[in-house]
Formats: sequence, structure tokens, C-alpha cells
Amino acid sequence: MSSPDPGLPAPLHTLLELQAGVVSRRQVLHSGLTRHDIDRLLRRRVWTVVHPCVYVDHTGPLSWQQRAWSAVLACWPAALEGRSAIRAHEGPGRRGAEDRSIEVIVARERRIRPPSGVTVHRSAQFDSAVQWNLSPPRLRYDDAVLRVADGTPRELDAIATLADACGARRTTATRLREHLDQLPRLHRRAWLARVLDDVSQGTCSVLEHGFLTLVERPHGLPRGERQVAATGLDHRPMLRDVVYRGQGPAWAQIVELDGRLGHDGTRARDRDLERDLDAALGREHTVRLGYGQVFERGCTTAAKLAGLLQVRGWRGVAHPCPHCA
Repeated sequence: MSSPDPGLPAPLHTLLELQAGVVSRRQVLHSGLTRHDIDRLLRRRVWTVVHPCVYVDHTGPLSWQQRAWSAVLACWPAALEGRSAIRAHEGPGRRGAEDRSIEVIVARERRIRPPSGVTVHRSAQFDSAVQWNLSPPRLRYDDAVLRVADGTPRELDAIATLADACGARRTTATRLREHLDQLPRLHRRAWLARVLDDVSQGTCSVLEHGFLTLVERPHGLPRGERQVAATGLDHRPMLRDVVYRGQGPAWAQIVELDGRLGHDGTRARDRDLERDLDAALGREHTVRLGYGQVFERGCTTAAKLAGLLQVRGWRGVAHPCPHCA
């Protein structure tokens, strides 16, 4: 890798620092250098070409941040869009994000050929939806989340996108629901509104939403309380996923929904078992359901849960849904 050229003007040094070592030909010429200066820097391998008229100040592999800046500058004026915008907002750690094509958004009236490794989207809300003060510029977080959820091939993936965003505490279902009204062109707009209404009522994961819409609601089970605050015998606060409370003699049926997040590993499993033991001491019975019981066997799970609630004192009767055998 090459070291920065000490002969560069100070404004260009500052620009390279702000843009993760990436700069466009337009910016270089605007800083006072000439085309011959650019050729010299490339010939000496101080800079290398990433995309036509976009350069990086080293010869090694590009970081994700440098790929993102290169895509934005190659399509300028442009900003990160979709999963790339979410990755920029949330930082490293999103599984598979580093290997994806960089997504950028431009004004609807533009027609450009995207460079290699870049996907270009167009939008009529381009100017108003972009946060130009961020590095690199990107769609607002709520816009990016809703656009990704709208474009996923499966509804389950869309729910996961919304639930992950709300679970990360970077937004809320209520805020996303309000922002949805500003995006009339989304294909799944009405469906997303219903999902966000459910999430705002406490279903904060894919599994919890699936339990509500595939098990509890369509089979006429009683409406459970979501995310119920409780305290263990060690006085530590906790949240119960779903709690059904009976009439008459005090009883409670707890349903814990064990998805992949927060329930992996020996320590997490130990905490779950301890919670179940605490519940039993408080005359509360716990059952744990996973993806198979909810998404693959939702109808039989509803029948079994109805029987369990009846044993515990529920006087209602479950009914079949259109998918029940």
C-alpha cells in the first residue's frame, strides 16, 4: 500500500479523510490539481482507480466504507439506499452485508449505467429522503427500512426487517407506521401498515408476529398480553413474551417464543430454564414454542394450546382457520 502524497493541497487531504480515502475526479480538479497530477498519482500507484473517475488512496483491498463512498461518487449526486443505507446507519455486523452489491439511489429523472458492484435505484423523493450531512450520504433510516421490507421476496423476510429495526432500538413501529404515509408508491404498503400496527401492540419479533397471525388470532384463542414485565426470585426484571390470565382461581399460562435472537448458547438456555422455574413457583405454567410450531405446524399448535388453556380454566373454544386440515 502507498502512503499519502505530501504534495496534495490541504483541502484535498481533508476530503480524503472525510471520504475514507476515496475521491472523485471532479473533486480533485476542483481542489486545484490538474489532469496531469491525477495521471502522475496513478502512475506512481499513490492512487488506484475504483470506478471510472473515482480513486482510492491505496492499492490494497477496499473496506466496505470505501466501496460505499466509491459507489456514491461514481453515481453522484447519489446516496446509499436499501440494505447499504441500513448497513451504514447500523455499522458493521449485519450478516452478509459486506459481500452484497452497494445500493445507491438517484433522482427519478436520471438514467445512468451503474458501475460494477453497484445497484442503482431511482426515486421521486430523492432530495427530501437523503441525509446529506452523513458520511457517506444515505437514505434516512426509516425510509431505508421500509423500502427493504417492501422489496423482500417473502413476507417473512419483510417482517424480519421491521422487527430487527425496532428491536435494535433505532426506530419504533409507531414511527415507521407514521412514515409509511409518506411513501405512497410501496407495493406492500397496506400489508406493511397492518404488520406495523401489530408490532406497535407488542409483537416485537418475527416469531411473535407469526404466533399472533398464524396461531392465536385465526383460531379464536384469547388475546394474550404481550411483553409483560415480571421479576424473578433473584429480583432481576424480565419480560414474558405472551401471558394468558384466567378468571376465577388465579392462574397464568405463559408462552415463550424462542427465536434465533436472544435464545442461542448455553447461557441463554440456562436463563430460559431459570425463568421457567421462577414461573412454576409462582403458579404460572410455561411452554416454549419455536419456528416449527408456529410457521410449519401453526394449526396443530393452536389446537394443543387451546386444550392446555382449557385445562388451566379457559372456558372458550378454539375454531379452525381456513388452513386447518
